Amino acid sequence: MGKALSLWFNIVLWKRILLALVLGAIVGGVVGDSIETISWVGELFIRLIKMLIVPLVFVTLVSGVVSMHDPRRLGSIGGRAIFLYLITTVAAIMIGLVLAVIVEPGTGIDLRAATPVDLQAPIALKDRLLAIVPVNPFAAFAQADLLAIIFFALLTGTGLLLIGDQGKPLSETFQSGSDLMLKITGLVMEMAPFGVFALIAVVMGTNGPKTFVYLFFLAVVVVLGCFLQIVLTQAFLVKVLARLPVMPFLRGVREAQLVAFSTSSSSATLPASLSAAEHNLGIQPAVASSVLPLGATINMDGTALYVCVVTIFAAQAFGIPLDMSDYLLIGLTTTLVSVGTASVPSASLFLLAAVLDTIGMSPEQTALVVGFILPFDRILDMTRTVVNITGDLSVATVVARWEKEIDEDVYVAAPTE
Repeated sequence: MGKALSLWFNIVLWKRILLALVLGAIVGGVVGDSIETISWVGELFIRLIKMLIVPLVFVTLVSGVVSMHDPRRLGSIGGRAIFLYLITTVAAIMIGLVLAVIVEPGTGIDLRAATPVDLQAPIALKDRLLAIVPVNPFAAFAQADLLAIIFFALLTGTGLLLIGDQGKPLSETFQSGSDLMLKITGLVMEMAPFGVFALIAVVMGTNGPKTFVYLFFLAVVVVLGCFLQIVLTQAFLVKVLARLPVMPFLRGVREAQLVAFSTSSSSATLPASLSAAEHNLGIQPAVASSVLPLGATINMDGTALYVCVVTIFAAQAFGIPLDMSDYLLIGLTTTLVSVGTASVPSASLFLLAAVLDTIGMSPEQTALVVGFILPFDRILDMTRTVVNITGDLSVATVVARWEKEIDEDVYVAAPTE
């Protein structure tokens, strides 16, 4: 037993996760719907990760701000990160638009058999901005409102910087808390192979490959678009803007990518992203703890690409003609609604109402589109979540390079085989 455990833990974590993912897909496909009996294992893993998110984001972000030693650096890091996030989102939308127009995934699709799904009204941009400032910070903690928590953490860290030596004891406490949360994250991540196995097995057992049968061309466009976004946009940022080799980056992020693929949640992947940034990419806490939580809430490359593609898909399915002004409007609206998307599975489907409304689609037609896609959305959601977190890590790498907050020896050597 001891030898088996030793052999297991001697295998690098990303390989254990990948093995679990492959085995889960095989077992789920063979067993079928009855595999749902092990769904509690995946749910337990998700709960463990969600348990970490709020304290991890708060203490690491406060600690990261304090480690900057100068409040002005916060504006530099945040401004650069937001600028790069906007660039990657626009690039994802352009890739989605071009592929959807060329492949025409909605042509010939019959949506009449779909079960309509009513959508809540889209949240106005004004309300999104106001929600960043929490009326009650403790309520924001209780509700896991990440944008509000980030805002309060930034204020707390900045305040500690401004009061100087008086805040030193508390600053050291936050640093210890950050170290503690990262250590707990490492312990929880050891559960990842078992959680991933259960999550993937249930998805394959209940949905299976039929996802790509019913929505083959849409799936092709989304998967190809996600691949191109990683290769053409995110890897480009690392190579050209950070002037770092791409392969160490792709090796360093794969553990977080596997967790993203299995959980379909950017926020649930945040602990794995922070761990990968520090241990695999050599990104220092000052950048990782500020850029990555921000990215998990506002940077949704895969989501933007997907919403854009589904909008074109819907227009083609209902025979709605689109011209250049429509494509520009789709791109602009998608950019706006993708900011602050809930980092949970299939959340992007519920942004469609705002985008589809711009091309004159009725609420009844929107409900049909969502009802048609929703039963088969999980695997596509898994794919676009990988793009989301890869984008977060690519931007963090570039900002860390610009701010001289990256250990290049760790970056090049990552990960340990």
